[in-house]
Amino acid sequence: MQSPKICLTLTGKTIKDNLELVRRYRPYVDLLELRADFLDEDESLHVRKFPELAKMPCILTIRRRVDGGKYVAGESSRTMLFARAMAFADDQNPERNFQYVDFEEDFHVPSLQDAALAFGTKIIRSFHSMNEPVHDIIKRCDEMRKTGYEIPKIAFMPKTLADVKNLFYETRDFTKYEHILCAMGPMGIVSRILAYKTHSFLTYTSADIVDNELRTIGHIDPIMMNQVYHFKDLNDKTNIFGITGWPLVKTDSPLLHNQGYVNHFMNAVYIPIPSSDIHQTIEFANEIGVKGMSVTVPHKESVLNELFEVDEKVREISASNTIIRKNDKWCGYNTDCSGFSKALLEFTGFKNLKHKRVAIIGAGGASRAIAYAVKMLGGKACVFNRTPLRAKSVADMFGFEYSQLSADVIPLIEKYSDVIIQTTSAGMNSSDPSNSQNDPLYFYRWTGNEILFDIVYTPKVTPIMERAKEAGCKVCNGELMLKYQAYEQFKIFTGVDYEETKSE
Repeated sequence: MQSPKICLTLTGKTIKDNLELVRRYRPYVDLLELRADFLDEDESLHVRKFPELAKMPCILTIRRRVDGGKYVAGESSRTMLFARAMAFADDQNPERNFQYVDFEEDFHVPSLQDAALAFGTKIIRSFHSMNEPVHDIIKRCDEMRKTGYEIPKIAFMPKTLADVKNLFYETRDFTKYEHILCAMGPMGIVSRILAYKTHSFLTYTSADIVDNELRTIGHIDPIMMNQVYHFKDLNDKTNIFGITGWPLVKTDSPLLHNQGYVNHFMNAVYIPIPSSDIHQTIEFANEIGVKGMSVTVPHKESVLNELFEVDEKVREISASNTIIRKNDKWCGYNTDCSGFSKALLEFTGFKNLKHKRVAIIGAGGASRAIAYAVKMLGGKACVFNRTPLRAKSVADMFGFEYSQLSADVIPLIEKYSDVIIQTTSAGMNSSDPSNSQNDPLYFYRWTGNEILFDIVYTPKVTPIMERAKEAGCKVCNGELMLKYQAYEQFKIFTGVDYEETKSE
């Protein structure tokens, strides 16, 4: 079977809006899906002209609300819209016709099916499970495919990563006819990027615009699919790496790692693998052949139970952010500590942290790595956390003080305010003003003398950084730390220095 195609799903309200998207994304896609259910009512009159205007192979889809679409006018009117869009097909110039039409598995209208057959329009016979996973996938496809010119499509919403694992497991050798398969939602993103592993005929993408409803079911922008994940270059010899965490809403790690593979001419890809269960992540990685993973919140500590061997830093920190598979067993490393150390010294200009008092905010896996780094750099620290026992568990590992994080301990924070390091996820993806949810020091009045290092890097200026910056403090986000710890991960994954220059 051929490599999967990239299909751009068009959800504009007008034909003009959709053609503008076609103009923008044409170099990155192989075919288009016109979602006529998104069109304004009067625009449906012009659907027939769309393939000729777009000048690309087109799929016509009019998705019902029950199947995740927006069409609510009823089956009779939907049938008429299909008929109008397929009418007067040009048998002399088939490029002016829809080359594919999407009918749900329970939508059987003989006249429409005959028209499709007569003019060479292939039928995508689809089934959408918006709330449940689907099993026995090949059997289900066999039942859906009534004729040789139909392409069965199954899209389902997984409840766990184990459901996505099952999709790959069941279809690893599924090549007897064209089909379209994907898991929806955040956990299903991997099925879209690695569509070659399920031998899917295509993968669906959509424009990277804020109000696009399809983002919630896992669609990726076509430019990202090409320029970050290099979708067209993926094959059975591609080495797979990734990042796991939950909810893993946004991460820049794929951009960093995948650019490194390009720079070094490696056949490899680094993908997001969101999961709330680290054991299921490991089982999934074993199934699809992942060779190494970055591990982020909340799994940096719980992943230790899945590891056969760990390095000295992991033993000291009791947290791992990097794992690789050796001889079918997983081994753990920690690059957070060295990445943080290098970033902090570059940011501050310090040679070390001797004679510095450091406030570490948070007591998770990242906090452990940073506390270790502060200890190695010669600093004295106090670990602050809303749950004092968690702060104590980190502080005791390195001989630091600890305290509950609250307005009652402002004098103690001031005592350790030479450098304040924010290690929690508070403020991530937040555009709101500082509050108790997005700023762990919302109650603290900055003097302008503190140095603030926030390990969060999205947004570039977090609420806590904004307040500190306004007071005149020197502030830094987590981009430098991300870069340097990723460089070390890259070396662990590939054996090659990220910044090493290589020529063809």
